[in-house]
Amino acid sequence: MKNILEAPFLIEMVRTCTNMYQHGWDERNGGNISVLLNEADVAEYVDVRADTVDRVIPTGFEAPALDGKYFLVTGTGKYFKNVQYAPEVNLGLVRLINGGKVAQLLWGFTDGGKFTSEFPAHMMSHAARLTVDPENRVVMHCHPANLLAMTYVHDLGSRVFTRTLWQMCTECIVVFPDGVNVLPWMLCGTNEIGIATAEQMNTARLVVWSQHGIYGAGKDLDETFGLIETAEKAAEIYMKIAHLPLKNTITDEQMHLLEGRFGVRAREGYLE
Repeated sequence: MKNILEAPFLIEMVRTCTNMYQHGWDERNGGNISVLLNEADVAEYVDVRADTVDRVIPTGFEAPALDGKYFLVTGTGKYFKNVQYAPEVNLGLVRLINGGKVAQLLWGFTDGGKFTSEFPAHMMSHAARLTVDPENRVVMHCHPANLLAMTYVHDLGSRVFTRTLWQMCTECIVVFPDGVNVLPWMLCGTNEIGIATAEQMNTARLVVWSQHGIYGAGKDLDETFGLIETAEKAAEIYMKIAHLPLKNTITDEQMHLLEGRFGVRAREGYLE
């Protein structure tokens, strides 16, 4: 077997966790990431035979569409700042079985830990996004300060929230033309918030949890990080100018020009 610490998927996961912490998005143990992996890639680094699995962990939910799939995931109670120093403690590689009711631990969580408490929300979001985009591989959750702040002072309707973000940066409608969906405050770590988030993932790759954080989904870690980074930059601009009289904006007509120039289509009904 190859050394899993040298696996490209593990190196990129460590780099992303470190970058997110340095951005201030994942204080303490706030935030979590899950990456869907191909069995062929996993098998180069760990023994995937069922009789070699040392630990099985009940998931507390069902996800038949994900049965037999492999995920690299951050651990519950783990600090993102420590991932780069001890990935084998702070990350785990699991395989879902029994319709998603059980996770087999193939590598990691060497201190006896387990996957993030938001694992149900991640898996439900993966299942939802795969029906929309079979190439989806990443679900990412974090706590960007400006997006959180915005949920305290801005209307929480998904359309109006999206339009405000689009108006803050020219690139926003190009980067996330599907917009941002917004959920009201809900208790985290529950199946209920997982179900609600997955439902919103059917129409957008970004879902804001009011007064909590954001969920992003994408084809790889770079794309997903970039989605959140762009939305957070827009929210930062909004929070800097929200108390000031607005003299200029990006108009709907201008956003239609951006659609044509970059070959994207804004979410139906979100532009006049």
